[in-house]
Amino acid sequence: MSTLEFPRRGKLTLDELRAAVISGSIDTVVVAITDHLGRLQGKRCGARSFLEDVAEQGAEGCNYLLAVDVENTTIEGYGISSWANGYGDLVMKPDFDTLHVVPWLPGTAMVQCDVQWLDGSPVRPSPRQVLRHQIDRLEALGYRAHLATELEFLLFDDTYEQAWDRGYAGLTPASRYNIDYSLLATSRLEPVLRDIRNGMEGAGMVVESSKGECNDGQQEITFRYADALRACDGHVTYKNGAKEIAAQHGKSITYMAKFNEREGNSCHIHFSLTDLEGNPVLAGEGEHGFSPVMERLVAGQIAALRELTYFVAPTINSYKRFVEGSFAPTAIAWGIDNRSCALRIVGHGAGLRVENRVGGGDVNPYLAAAALIAATIHGLENNLPLPPVTEGNAYEGGAQRLPTTLRDSRDLLAGSALARAAFGDDVVDHYVHTADVELGAFESAITDWERRRGFERL
Repeated sequence: MSTLEFPRRGKLTLDELRAAVISGSIDTVVVAITDHLGRLQGKRCGARSFLEDVAEQGAEGCNYLLAVDVENTTIEGYGISSWANGYGDLVMKPDFDTLHVVPWLPGTAMVQCDVQWLDGSPVRPSPRQVLRHQIDRLEALGYRAHLATELEFLLFDDTYEQAWDRGYAGLTPASRYNIDYSLLATSRLEPVLRDIRNGMEGAGMVVESSKGECNDGQQEITFRYADALRACDGHVTYKNGAKEIAAQHGKSITYMAKFNEREGNSCHIHFSLTDLEGNPVLAGEGEHGFSPVMERLVAGQIAALRELTYFVAPTINSYKRFVEGSFAPTAIAWGIDNRSCALRIVGHGAGLRVENRVGGGDVNPYLAAAALIAATIHGLENNLPLPPVTEGNAYEGGAQRLPTTLRDSRDLLAGSALARAAFGDDVVDHYVHTADVELGAFESAITDWERRRGFERL
């Protein structure tokens, strides 16, 4: 059976949802947005109320949804939300192309939403709207972006409640040693991994594979590429859903970029372009089998990556991954099938693509994808020449380095004319402030490391 003959498993039209509600097979609709921190947020609606009210009008929610910290504390300094403007509402407007069942939650469907003001105008700093803007810019040049994210996680035999009560210390990983590609060891984890894979297939995604990784309890599940917006919608569905499924098994998952001193959780992003008719445009007759479009794409990524690193590395913890010799990049270099580079070129012909290896498991996919597209546009519009390829170990080469701290990344974004031209001052200022909130929280925290060093000996 060819791919085209498979049914639309999990995907729903509005009419199909209405029929399912009438039959009683669906009673709840999750209305979801992705916030500035990359988290699915929203509300659960009674299915009848959703059909009669929310489907057309959208659901309202406090505009602090895009202006809080990880603890959901309201934060001053955001332009879109404050006590000065009364913490009013925004609208979560359903995008019915995303409507799907949620197989791991009984009687439940989910729809993802664009974020609008009450007058129908877009809330521009909303991650989905940030990405939509870059997609529009790229399509105006005649190209469409496609991507897939490879998101790693650590699986623990402890529940989330147990992990909380233990201060996230002394947890039991679901595997005890390096199980990279091991079929024997991963078979023991199949009850939860199979449920995740099948759950995502049942929600309308196409699962490619799952495999063990290097750190204790570390796994990766990958999905077929899609257009940029749909790939990011799938990413956040999977990330949130995998946590829910793990909890149903009495286990917990973390996507922290660096949970311990071992291997971190990466989120490699495979990125390619077609023309607006879907024809691949990256392979050509140039050096390395590149087209001029591919050369400018790679050149744009190299030129813009330092200034846009925040959008692929948004937390204090993100920068703990950037360790030489760790399979996480430090050098802003590109190479052919070279895992020491920030940009690894893989595939050939129609499958030629760029793998961006910078992001960790904590990435907000919409912002990361928007950054990759903005960098590509920069290369295309300025006809940037392809930098020399890196052969051998990029960790030991002379290429420019990624920023090593969130503060450095924040300052680069704040001062970036490229970012302000691509995204707008309001978007850049919103995320610079988000970085400031993260930095302020970290710098005021007293850590276990400080207590161990200073309690007695200093």
